[in-house]
Amino acid sequence: MSYDTLEVRIDERGVASVTLNLPERRNALSAAMIEDLTAAAHTLGGSKAVRAVVLSGAGKVFCAGGDLNWMTAQIKADRATRIAEARKLALMLNALNEMPKPLIGRIHGAAMGGGIGLACVCDSVIADEATRFGLTETRLGLIPATIGPYVIARMGEGKARRVFMSARLFDAAEALDLGIIARRVSGAELDEAVEAEVVPYLSVAPGAVAAAKAHTRSLGSKIDEAVIEDSIQRLADTWEGEEAAHGVAAFLNKEDPDWAK
Repeated sequence: MSYDTLEVRIDERGVASVTLNLPERRNALSAAMIEDLTAAAHTLGGSKAVRAVVLSGAGKVFCAGGDLNWMTAQIKADRATRIAEARKLALMLNALNEMPKPLIGRIHGAAMGGGIGLACVCDSVIADEATRFGLTETRLGLIPATIGPYVIARMGEGKARRVFMSARLFDAAEALDLGIIARRVSGAELDEAVEAEVVPYLSVAPGAVAAAKAHTRSLGSKIDEAVIEDSIQRLADTWEGEEAAHGVAAFLNKEDPDWAK
């Protein structure tokens, strides 16, 4: 498997490692990465050779959120293009969420915006205790729209409201309390802790794992076509707003937006 934005390897045990591989861009979610993650989810999910999948990021951070150049393009686009691009993002998250393989997140450095979305579609997440987290969209005049269903499913409404709107940064201890991650460990222990999550899946029936995961999702928060479509429309609506245009432009120009002055 060859991707422009990902490094994908499968070891002799059937453990697939999917690494976001744009470290020079802090692994921000660009159109190309969204496409690659969608394809990888479908390919690995359909492979009988794959027993478990580990999602990580190359370089200093796991994922800095949405690529600002990609977001700027959506702000300048027409409604149909905005909807199409928002749908690609939403369907990427859904493909990972519904992948019939256990998905384990290995997080370090930072997980911002869409990076938290990626964490929340994982079945279990291990984070370096030094990792910083933040749903930073409102700082840019945006909202956590397409990631919203998965964030709320993971945290619950009450806990999500602590961090969903304020854009404040928080540490791994709070991420653990919020339910985003399952464990926080020192950086030196990260790989060992991730391996401990992987190993049990190598001695259980793959078909039963897939069925159990689907059953769990059916009993949890409802994330169906209507919920996903609503999140797409909300993101497109926000991209059309004056706050988004101003907030993203201010960030790119390294200026404070009006609401922060």
